[in-house]
Amino acid sequence: MPTVDIYNGQGERVGEMELSDFVFGAEVKEHLLHDVSQMLLNNRRRGTASTKTRSEVRGGGRKPWRQKGTGRARHGTIRSPIWTGGGVVFGPKPRNYRYSLPKKVRRAAMRSALSSKVQQNELTVLEGLELSQPKTKEIVNLLKNLNAAEGRVLLVTAGPDENVFKSGRNIPKVKTAVANQINVLDILNCDKLLMTADAVAAVEEVFAS
Repeated sequence: MPTVDIYNGQGERVGEMELSDFVFGAEVKEHLLHDVSQMLLNNRRRGTASTKTRSEVRGGGRKPWRQKGTGRARHGTIRSPIWTGGGVVFGPKPRNYRYSLPKKVRRAAMRSALSSKVQQNELTVLEGLELSQPKTKEIVNLLKNLNAAEGRVLLVTAGPDENVFKSGRNIPKVKTAVANQINVLDILNCDKLLMTADAVAAVEEVFAS
């Protein structure tokens, strides 16, 4: 069963926490991480790219010149794909890129992502995080105290906290999230995963079964 240290806002060790072996000590399956990451990226695509075929391009109703006798190649319309300004062959059309993987696969990938952070010592657990008002400077100081000021940081709280969200949104490379909204892509993209103790408990409750 993996064990991690718990830190306060000043970066001082105040205790330790035993993590669920099923959630944070699982085998890291890279193929699942790839599959779920690809699904998340595809689902973000808008799919609005569009080109016009030869039937949609304006003009070209008249034959540019007669069929024979000119010495030039035969053409029926100036909107042919081989003409400048003509239609596009096999160009993109609006489409839906969304697809979904089985729930078991998505949950297994999440456990793999969390376990990889534990194995790489990139998970830091906070005793708590309470801000009386939005204050970016407090989050900056917190990251410095935890040696997380460099690189990308994902800060996870147990529930929605507007003060934390507003305090962290102006800091480059810092992203805040709620425990029930984190995904594999965000976890893999961060260099440091900061979670409150309550957030760890919330994640274990969701993914322990």
